[in-house]
Amino acid sequence: MVEKQYRILIVDDEDSVRRLLGAVLRREGYQVETAEDGREGLEKFTLWRPDLVLLDIRMPEMDGMTALGEIRRCQPTAKVILMTAFAAVDTAVTALKQGAFDYIIKPFNLDEVKLLASRAKEMSQMTEEISLLHRELNALYRLDHFLTNSPRMKELCRTVAKVAQSNANVLVTGESGTGKELIANTIHYNSLRRQGPFIKVNCGALPEGLLESELFGHERGAFTGAAGRRIGRFEQAAGGTLLLDEIGEMPSSLQVKLLRVLQEKEFQRLGGSQTLKTDVRVIGATNRSLPKLVEEGTFRQDLFYRLNVVTLELLPLRERPEDVALLANHFLQKFSHDNGRDMLGFDRAAMRLLERHDWPGNVRELANVVERAVIMSTGQIIFPEDLPPGLGSQAETHPQPGYRGAGQSLKERVKEAESGFIREALLHNGGNKVQTARELGISRRSLLYKIQEYGLEHCE
Repeated sequence: MVEKQYRILIVDDEDSVRRLLGAVLRREGYQVETAEDGREGLEKFTLWRPDLVLLDIRMPEMDGMTALGEIRRCQPTAKVILMTAFAAVDTAVTALKQGAFDYIIKPFNLDEVKLLASRAKEMSQMTEEISLLHRELNALYRLDHFLTNSPRMKELCRTVAKVAQSNANVLVTGESGTGKELIANTIHYNSLRRQGPFIKVNCGALPEGLLESELFGHERGAFTGAAGRRIGRFEQAAGGTLLLDEIGEMPSSLQVKLLRVLQEKEFQRLGGSQTLKTDVRVIGATNRSLPKLVEEGTFRQDLFYRLNVVTLELLPLRERPEDVALLANHFLQKFSHDNGRDMLGFDRAAMRLLERHDWPGNVRELANVVERAVIMSTGQIIFPEDLPPGLGSQAETHPQPGYRGAGQSLKERVKEAESGFIREALLHNGGNKVQTARELGISRRSLLYKIQEYGLEHCE
Protein backbone atom coordinates (compact mmCIF):
# COMPACT_ATOMS: atom_id res chain seq x y z
CA MET A 1 0.00 0.00 0.00
CA VAL A 2 1.44 3.40 -1.05
CA GLU A 3 1.64 5.86 1.84
CA LYS A 4 -0.44 8.99 1.36
CA GLN A 5 1.78 12.04 0.86
CA TYR A 6 1.50 14.55 3.70
CA ARG A 7 0.09 17.86 2.41
CA ILE A 8 1.09 21.30 3.67
CA LEU A 9 -0.49 24.64 2.77
CA ILE A 10 1.66 27.78 3.19
CA VAL A 11 -0.27 31.03 3.58
CA ASP A 12 1.87 34.21 3.62
CA ASP A 13 1.73 37.53 1.77
CA GLU A 14 5.51 37.55 1.23
CA ASP A 15 6.47 35.76 -1.99
CA SER A 16 10.02 35.08 -0.77
CA VAL A 17 8.70 33.28 2.34
CA ARG A 18 6.34 31.15 0.28
CA ARG A 19 9.07 30.14 -2.16
CA LEU A 20 11.66 29.40 0.54
CA LEU A 21 9.37 27.34 2.73
CA GLY A 22 7.89 25.56 -0.27
CA ALA A 23 11.34 24.49 -1.54
CA VAL A 24 12.49 23.31 1.90
CA LEU A 25 9.34 21.29 2.66
CA ARG A 26 9.18 19.72 -0.82
CA ARG A 27 12.73 18.45 -0.31
CA GLU A 28 11.50 16.82 2.90
CA GLY A 29 8.97 14.83 0.85
CA TYR A 30 5.84 16.89 1.53
CA GLN A 31 3.27 17.94 -1.06
CA VAL A 32 3.04 21.74 -0.88
CA GLU A 33 0.56 24.41 -2.03
CA THR A 34 0.78 28.16 -1.33
CA ALA A 35 -1.59 31.13 -0.96
CA GLU A 36 -0.78 34.84 -0.67
CA ASP A 37 -3.49 35.92 1.78
CA GLY A 38 -6.01 34.54 4.24
CA ARG A 39 -8.95 34.52 1.89
CA GLU A 40 -7.11 32.61 -0.85
CA GLY A 41 -5.70 30.31 1.84
CA LEU A 42 -9.16 29.51 3.14
CA GLU A 43 -10.39 28.74 -0.39
CA LYS A 44 -7.46 26.38 -1.02
CA PHE A 45 -7.91 24.77 2.37
CA THR A 46 -11.58 24.04 1.61
CA LEU A 47 -10.80 22.51 -1.79
CA TRP A 48 -7.48 20.77 -1.05
CA ARG A 49 -7.92 19.76 2.60
CA PRO A 50 -4.23 19.84 3.63
CA ASP A 51 -2.91 18.01 6.68
CA LEU A 52 -1.02 21.08 7.97
CA VAL A 53 -1.29 24.84 7.42
CA LEU A 54 1.60 27.29 7.95
CA LEU A 55 -0.29 30.54 8.46
CA ASP A 56 1.07 34.07 8.75
CA ILE A 57 -0.76 36.26 11.26
CA ARG A 58 -0.43 39.67 9.53
CA MET A 59 -1.86 39.59 5.99
CA PRO A 60 -4.17 41.72 3.82
CA GLU A 61 -7.71 40.68 2.88
CA MET A 62 -8.04 38.27 5.82
CA ASP A 63 -5.57 38.11 8.71
CA GLY A 64 -4.25 34.86 10.16
CA MET A 65 -6.39 34.93 13.32
CA THR A 66 -9.60 35.23 11.31
CA ALA A 67 -8.43 32.51 8.90
CA LEU A 68 -7.58 30.27 11.86
CA GLY A 69 -11.12 30.60 13.20
CA GLU A 70 -12.61 29.74 9.81
CA ILE A 71 -10.28 26.75 9.36
CA ARG A 72 -11.16 25.42 12.81
CA ARG A 73 -14.88 25.76 12.05
CA CYS A 74 -14.40 23.96 8.76
CA GLN A 75 -12.21 21.18 10.18
CA PRO A 76 -11.76 21.15 13.98
CA THR A 77 -8.92 18.62 13.82
CA ALA A 78 -6.84 20.64 11.32
CA LYS A 79 -3.27 21.38 12.39
CA VAL A 80 -2.25 25.04 12.03
CA ILE A 81 1.18 26.55 12.80
CA LEU A 82 1.15 30.35 13.15
CA MET A 83 4.02 32.40 11.72
CA THR A 84 4.57 35.72 13.45
CA ALA A 85 7.03 38.52 14.13
CA PHE A 86 8.48 38.72 17.66
CA ALA A 87 6.23 41.67 18.54
CA ALA A 88 3.08 39.57 17.97
CA VAL A 89 3.99 36.66 20.26
CA ASP A 90 1.08 37.48 22.60
CA THR A 91 -1.29 37.11 19.66
CA ALA A 92 0.25 33.74 18.78
CA VAL A 93 -0.19 32.52 22.36
CA THR A 94 -3.85 33.53 22.15
CA ALA A 95 -4.09 31.51 18.94
CA LEU A 96 -2.79 28.43 20.76
CA LYS A 97 -5.71 28.76 23.16
CA GLN A 98 -8.01 28.84 20.14
CA GLY A 99 -6.69 25.57 18.78
CA ALA A 100 -3.49 26.33 16.84
CA PHE A 101 -0.97 23.47 16.88
CA ASP A 102 2.06 25.73 17.51
CA TYR A 103 3.69 28.99 16.42
CA ILE A 104 7.05 30.03 15.03
CA ILE A 105 8.73 33.43 15.18
CA LYS A 106 10.14 35.25 12.12
CA PRO A 107 12.87 35.26 11.00
CA PHE A 108 12.68 31.55 11.57
CA ASN A 109 15.21 28.74 11.65
CA LEU A 110 14.48 26.32 8.80
CA ASP A 111 15.45 23.33 10.94
CA GLU A 112 12.79 24.41 13.42
CA VAL A 113 10.23 24.59 10.62
CA LYS A 114 11.12 21.05 9.50
CA LEU A 115 10.94 19.81 13.10
CA LEU A 116 7.48 21.33 13.66
CA ALA A 117 6.20 19.87 10.39
CA SER A 118 7.54 16.45 11.39
CA ARG A 119 5.88 16.68 14.81
CA ALA A 120 2.59 17.68 13.24
CA LYS A 121 2.78 14.70 10.87
CA GLU A 122 3.57 12.31 13.73
CA MET A 123 0.65 13.72 15.72
CA SER A 124 -1.70 13.26 12.75
CA GLN A 125 -0.55 9.67 12.26
CA MET A 126 -0.98 8.95 15.96
CA THR A 127 -4.48 10.45 15.96
CA GLU A 128 -5.38 8.36 12.90
CA GLU A 129 -4.01 5.18 14.51
CA ILE A 130 -5.97 5.83 17.71
CA SER A 131 -9.12 6.49 15.69
CA LEU A 132 -8.57 3.24 13.76
CA LEU A 133 -8.00 1.37 17.02
CA HIS A 134 -11.26 2.74 18.43
CA ARG A 135 -13.11 1.64 15.28
CA GLU A 136 -11.58 -1.83 15.49
CA LEU A 137 -12.41 -2.13 19.19
CA ASN A 138 -15.96 -0.90 18.60
CA ALA A 139 -16.35 -3.60 15.93
CA LEU A 140 -14.66 -6.28 18.06
CA TYR A 141 -16.96 -5.71 21.03
CA ARG A 142 -20.21 -5.31 19.15
CA LEU A 143 -22.99 -7.07 21.03
CA ASP A 144 -24.05 -9.04 17.97
CA HIS A 145 -20.55 -10.57 17.91
CA PHE A 146 -21.02 -12.15 21.33
CA LEU A 147 -20.84 -15.91 20.81
CA THR A 148 -23.56 -17.85 22.63
CA ASN A 149 -26.43 -20.24 22.00
CA SER A 150 -27.50 -20.15 25.64
CA PRO A 151 -30.90 -18.49 26.26
CA ARG A 152 -29.67 -17.19 29.64
CA MET A 153 -26.54 -15.67 28.10
CA LYS A 154 -28.61 -14.09 25.33
CA GLU A 155 -30.76 -12.48 28.01
CA LEU A 156 -27.58 -11.23 29.67
CA CYS A 157 -26.51 -9.65 26.37
CA ARG A 158 -29.83 -7.81 26.16
CA THR A 159 -29.21 -6.47 29.66
CA VAL A 160 -25.66 -5.42 28.71
CA ALA A 161 -27.07 -3.45 25.77
CA LYS A 162 -29.36 -1.49 28.08
CA VAL A 163 -26.71 -0.96 30.76
CA ALA A 164 -24.12 0.25 28.25
CA GLN A 165 -26.23 3.27 27.32
CA SER A 166 -26.39 4.45 30.92
CA ASN A 167 -23.72 5.88 33.21
CA ALA A 168 -24.56 3.48 36.05
CA ASN A 169 -21.84 1.65 37.93
CA VAL A 170 -21.85 -2.07 37.17
CA LEU A 171 -20.82 -5.16 39.11
CA VAL A 172 -19.79 -8.15 36.96
CA THR A 173 -19.62 -11.47 38.81
CA GLY A 174 -18.71 -14.99 37.81
CA GLU A 175 -16.11 -17.70 38.17
CA SER A 176 -12.59 -17.15 36.86
CA GLY A 177 -12.42 -17.54 33.11
CA THR A 178 -16.10 -16.83 32.38
CA GLY A 179 -15.38 -13.59 30.47
CA LYS A 180 -15.89 -10.78 32.99
CA GLU A 181 -13.32 -8.56 31.29
CA LEU A 182 -14.94 -9.24 27.91
CA ILE A 183 -18.27 -8.01 29.30
CA ALA A 184 -16.60 -4.89 30.75
CA ASN A 185 -15.00 -4.16 27.36
CA THR A 186 -18.35 -4.67 25.66
CA ILE A 187 -20.09 -2.25 28.03
CA HIS A 188 -17.45 0.45 27.44
CA TYR A 189 -17.27 0.15 23.64
CA ASN A 190 -21.07 0.20 23.32
CA SER A 191 -21.49 3.21 25.62
CA LEU A 192 -21.49 6.97 25.13
CA ARG A 193 -18.00 6.89 26.65
CA ARG A 194 -16.55 4.73 23.87
CA GLN A 195 -14.23 7.53 22.67
CA GLY A 196 -12.83 7.92 26.19
CA PRO A 197 -10.15 5.74 27.79
CA PHE A 198 -10.80 2.26 29.12
CA ILE A 199 -8.45 1.67 32.07
CA LYS A 200 -8.04 -1.62 33.95
CA VAL A 201 -6.66 -2.19 37.46
CA ASN A 202 -6.24 -5.56 39.16
CA CYS A 203 -7.00 -4.88 42.82
CA GLY A 204 -5.59 -8.23 43.91
CA ALA A 205 -2.22 -7.88 42.20
CA LEU A 206 -0.80 -4.95 44.19
CA PRO A 207 -0.07 -4.37 47.88
CA GLU A 208 -2.19 -1.73 49.63
CA GLY A 209 0.28 1.18 49.37
CA LEU A 210 0.97 0.66 45.68
CA LEU A 211 -2.71 0.12 44.89
CA GLU A 212 -3.64 3.46 46.48
CA SER A 213 -1.00 5.24 44.39
CA GLU A 214 -2.11 3.31 41.30
CA LEU A 215 -5.73 4.42 41.72
CA PHE A 216 -5.39 7.98 43.01
CA GLY A 217 -1.83 8.98 42.09
CA HIS A 218 0.66 10.67 44.39
CA GLU A 219 2.61 13.88 44.84
CA ARG A 220 6.37 14.14 44.97
CA GLY A 221 7.67 13.11 48.39
CA ALA A 222 4.41 11.40 49.39
CA PHE A 223 6.44 8.35 50.45
CA THR A 224 9.97 7.02 50.17
CA GLY A 225 10.82 6.69 46.50
CA ALA A 226 8.14 9.11 45.27
CA ALA A 227 10.55 11.20 43.19
CA GLY A 228 7.84 12.96 41.19
CA ARG A 229 4.11 13.36 40.73
CA ARG A 230 2.18 10.32 39.48
CA ILE A 231 -1.17 10.60 37.74
CA GLY A 232 -3.49 7.88 39.03
CA ARG A 233 -5.93 5.70 37.13
CA PHE A 234 -8.96 7.79 38.10
CA GLU A 235 -7.38 10.82 36.40
CA GLN A 236 -6.28 8.77 33.39
CA ALA A 237 -9.80 7.34 32.96
CA ALA A 238 -11.52 10.76 32.95
CA GLY A 239 -14.42 10.72 30.49
CA GLY A 240 -14.14 6.95 30.13
CA THR A 241 -14.43 3.72 32.11
CA LEU A 242 -12.37 2.25 34.95
CA LEU A 243 -12.49 -1.53 35.45
CA LEU A 244 -11.61 -2.60 39.00
CA ASP A 245 -10.90 -6.29 38.58
CA GLU A 246 -10.88 -8.57 41.64
CA ILE A 247 -12.52 -5.76 43.61
CA GLY A 248 -13.32 -8.20 46.42
CA GLU A 249 -9.59 -8.19 47.25
CA MET A 250 -9.47 -4.43 47.88
CA PRO A 251 -8.22 -3.54 51.40
CA SER A 252 -10.76 -1.95 53.77
CA SER A 253 -8.86 1.35 54.00
CA LEU A 254 -9.06 1.83 50.24
CA GLN A 255 -12.72 0.85 50.17
CA VAL A 256 -13.46 4.03 52.15
CA LYS A 257 -11.63 6.18 49.58
CA LEU A 258 -13.32 4.42 46.67
CA LEU A 259 -16.71 5.01 48.28
CA ARG A 260 -15.98 8.75 48.47
CA VAL A 261 -15.05 8.84 44.77
CA LEU A 262 -18.29 7.08 43.84
CA GLN A 263 -20.39 9.35 46.05
CA GLU A 264 -18.70 12.74 45.63
CA LYS A 265 -16.94 12.28 42.25
CA GLU A 266 -13.77 13.67 43.80
CA PHE A 267 -10.50 12.50 45.39
CA GLN A 268 -7.02 13.61 46.42
CA ARG A 269 -3.67 12.30 45.31
CA LEU A 270 -1.63 10.49 47.94
CA GLY A 271 0.33 13.13 49.85
CA GLY A 272 -1.62 15.98 48.23
CA SER A 273 -4.15 18.50 49.50
CA GLN A 274 -5.82 19.48 46.21
CA THR A 275 -9.29 18.00 45.67
CA LEU A 276 -9.68 16.73 42.11
CA LYS A 277 -12.97 16.14 40.31
CA THR A 278 -13.43 13.05 38.20
CA ASP A 279 -15.96 11.84 35.63
CA VAL A 280 -15.44 8.09 35.49
CA ARG A 281 -17.75 5.13 35.15
CA VAL A 282 -16.67 2.30 37.44
CA ILE A 283 -17.14 -1.37 36.61
CA GLY A 284 -16.27 -3.80 39.40
CA ALA A 285 -15.49 -7.43 38.62
CA THR A 286 -15.10 -10.31 41.05
CA ASN A 287 -15.19 -14.10 41.24
CA ARG A 288 -16.12 -13.90 44.93
CA SER A 289 -19.50 -13.39 46.58
CA LEU A 290 -19.56 -9.78 47.76
CA PRO A 291 -22.70 -10.30 49.88
CA LYS A 292 -20.83 -13.06 51.72
CA LEU A 293 -17.80 -10.77 52.17
CA VAL A 294 -20.17 -8.11 53.55
CA GLU A 295 -21.51 -10.65 56.07
CA GLU A 296 -17.95 -11.55 57.05
CA GLY A 297 -17.12 -7.85 57.55
CA THR A 298 -14.32 -7.72 54.96
CA PHE A 299 -16.25 -5.66 52.38
CA ARG A 300 -18.17 -2.47 53.16
CA GLN A 301 -21.92 -2.75 52.75
CA ASP A 302 -22.30 0.87 51.61
CA LEU A 303 -19.63 0.35 48.92
CA PHE A 304 -21.37 -2.84 47.80
CA TYR A 305 -24.63 -0.93 47.32
CA ARG A 306 -22.80 1.81 45.38
CA LEU A 307 -21.28 -0.74 43.02
CA ASN A 308 -24.33 -2.95 42.83
CA VAL A 309 -26.52 -0.59 40.79
CA VAL A 310 -26.61 -3.28 38.11
CA THR A 311 -25.21 -6.79 38.59
CA LEU A 312 -24.32 -9.01 35.65
CA GLU A 313 -23.72 -12.63 36.63
CA LEU A 314 -21.86 -14.73 34.06
CA LEU A 315 -22.65 -18.43 33.83
CA PRO A 316 -19.87 -21.02 34.13
CA LEU A 317 -19.33 -22.98 30.93
CA ARG A 318 -20.67 -26.20 32.50
CA GLU A 319 -24.09 -24.47 32.77
CA ARG A 320 -24.10 -23.50 29.10
CA PRO A 321 -23.02 -26.74 27.33
CA GLU A 322 -24.67 -25.58 24.11
CA ASP A 323 -21.84 -23.04 23.78
CA VAL A 324 -18.91 -25.48 23.92
CA ALA A 325 -18.91 -26.46 20.23
CA LEU A 326 -19.59 -22.85 19.14
CA LEU A 327 -16.70 -21.47 21.19
CA ALA A 328 -14.36 -24.34 20.35
CA ASN A 329 -14.78 -23.74 16.61
CA HIS A 330 -14.31 -20.00 17.14
CA PHE A 331 -11.02 -20.57 18.99
CA LEU A 332 -9.96 -23.11 16.36
CA GLN A 333 -10.27 -20.46 13.64
CA LYS A 334 -8.47 -17.87 15.77
CA PHE A 335 -5.50 -20.02 16.77
CA SER A 336 -5.30 -21.62 13.35
CA HIS A 337 -4.85 -18.13 11.88
CA ASP A 338 -2.44 -17.04 14.64
CA ASN A 339 -0.21 -20.07 14.05
CA GLY A 340 -0.31 -20.04 10.26
CA ARG A 341 -2.34 -23.26 10.10
CA ASP A 342 -5.29 -24.29 7.94
CA MET A 343 -7.41 -26.27 10.39
CA LEU A 344 -10.78 -27.58 9.22
CA GLY A 345 -12.51 -28.72 12.40
CA PHE A 346 -12.83 -31.32 15.13
CA ASP A 347 -13.17 -35.07 14.80
CA ARG A 348 -16.51 -36.16 16.28
CA ALA A 349 -14.83 -38.10 19.07
CA ALA A 350 -12.70 -35.05 19.95
CA MET A 351 -15.75 -32.80 20.06
CA ARG A 352 -17.54 -35.30 22.30
CA LEU A 353 -14.62 -35.12 24.73
CA LEU A 354 -14.86 -31.32 24.77
CA GLU A 355 -18.61 -31.44 25.36
CA ARG A 356 -18.27 -33.94 28.22
CA HIS A 357 -15.58 -32.00 30.06
CA ASP A 358 -16.64 -30.09 33.19
CA TRP A 359 -14.51 -26.98 32.35
CA PRO A 360 -13.51 -25.80 35.83
CA GLY A 361 -11.45 -23.08 34.12
CA ASN A 362 -14.44 -22.07 31.96
CA VAL A 363 -13.97 -20.31 28.61
CA ARG A 364 -10.32 -19.50 29.35
CA GLU A 365 -9.57 -23.19 29.84
CA LEU A 366 -11.38 -24.09 26.61
CA ALA A 367 -9.32 -21.50 24.71
CA ASN A 368 -6.09 -22.93 26.14
CA VAL A 369 -7.10 -26.51 25.25
CA VAL A 370 -7.93 -25.56 21.65
CA GLU A 371 -4.71 -23.56 21.25
CA ARG A 372 -2.69 -26.55 22.50
CA ALA A 373 -4.57 -28.85 20.11
CA VAL A 374 -3.79 -26.61 17.14
CA ILE A 375 -0.10 -26.67 18.09
CA MET A 376 0.02 -30.45 18.68
CA SER A 377 -1.96 -31.50 15.62
CA THR A 378 -0.07 -32.26 12.41
CA GLY A 379 -3.15 -32.47 10.20
CA GLN A 380 -6.17 -30.30 9.49
CA ILE A 381 -8.52 -32.10 11.89
CA ILE A 382 -8.31 -32.13 15.71
CA PHE A 383 -8.40 -35.73 16.99
CA PRO A 384 -8.72 -36.98 20.59
CA GLU A 385 -4.96 -37.60 20.80
CA ASP A 386 -4.38 -33.89 20.08
CA LEU A 387 -6.25 -32.98 23.27
CA PRO A 388 -4.75 -33.02 26.79
CA PRO A 389 -4.72 -36.47 28.45
CA GLY A 390 -7.75 -37.12 30.67
CA LEU A 391 -9.96 -34.50 29.06
CA GLY A 392 -13.61 -35.39 29.50
CA SER A 393 -12.82 -38.12 32.00
CA GLN A 394 -15.25 -36.66 34.55
CA ALA A 395 -18.19 -37.90 32.48
CA GLU A 396 -16.60 -41.20 31.47
CA THR A 397 -15.87 -42.90 34.80
CA HIS A 398 -19.39 -43.46 36.20
CA PRO A 399 -21.12 -46.31 34.29
CA GLN A 400 -24.72 -47.04 35.23
CA PRO A 401 -25.57 -50.61 36.33
CA GLY A 402 -28.29 -52.70 34.74
CA TYR A 403 -27.33 -52.54 31.06
CA ARG A 404 -24.98 -54.36 28.70
CA GLY A 405 -21.44 -53.24 29.37
CA ALA A 406 -21.88 -52.60 33.11
CA GLY A 407 -18.51 -52.60 34.84
CA GLN A 408 -16.83 -50.86 31.88
CA SER A 409 -16.14 -47.17 31.77
CA LEU A 410 -17.40 -45.19 28.80
CA LYS A 411 -13.83 -44.78 27.61
CA GLU A 412 -13.30 -48.55 27.65
CA ARG A 413 -16.50 -49.16 25.70
CA VAL A 414 -15.60 -46.48 23.13
CA LYS A 415 -12.14 -47.98 22.69
CA GLU A 416 -13.60 -51.47 22.28
CA ALA A 417 -15.99 -50.28 19.58
CA GLU A 418 -13.33 -48.20 17.87
CA SER A 419 -10.88 -51.10 17.84
CA GLY A 420 -13.51 -53.32 16.19
CA PHE A 421 -14.29 -50.78 13.48
CA ILE A 422 -10.62 -50.32 12.63
CA ARG A 423 -9.97 -54.09 12.60
CA GLU A 424 -12.86 -54.68 10.17
CA ALA A 425 -11.80 -51.80 7.91
CA LEU A 426 -8.19 -53.02 7.76
CA LEU A 427 -9.26 -56.57 6.89
CA HIS A 428 -11.72 -55.29 4.30
CA ASN A 429 -9.02 -53.19 2.62
CA GLY A 430 -6.34 -55.85 2.77
CA GLY A 431 -4.27 -53.82 5.22
CA ASN A 432 -4.16 -50.73 2.94
CA LYS A 433 -3.73 -47.94 5.47
CA VAL A 434 -4.40 -45.05 3.07
CA GLN A 435 -7.72 -46.52 1.93
CA THR A 436 -8.67 -47.50 5.50
CA ALA A 437 -7.95 -44.00 6.83
CA ARG A 438 -10.01 -42.49 4.01
CA GLU A 439 -13.00 -44.77 4.76
CA LEU A 440 -12.81 -44.04 8.49
CA GLY A 441 -12.49 -40.28 7.93
CA ILE A 442 -9.23 -39.91 9.86
CA SER A 443 -5.65 -39.05 8.94
CA ARG A 444 -3.10 -41.75 8.14
CA ARG A 445 -1.10 -40.57 11.15
CA SER A 446 -4.10 -41.07 13.43
CA LEU A 447 -4.72 -44.53 11.96
CA LEU A 448 -1.12 -45.60 12.60
CA TYR A 449 -1.46 -44.34 16.16
CA LYS A 450 -4.68 -46.36 16.66
CA ILE A 451 -3.17 -49.50 15.14
CA GLN A 452 -0.30 -49.35 17.58
CA GLU A 453 -2.57 -48.45 20.52
CA TYR A 454 -4.95 -51.36 19.91
CA GLY A 455 -2.32 -53.91 18.81
CA LEU A 456 -3.83 -54.37 15.34
CA GLU A 457 -0.55 -54.86 13.45
CA HIS A 458 -1.64 -58.46 12.62
CA CYS A 459 -4.58 -57.08 10.58
CA GLU A 460 -2.32 -55.37 8.04
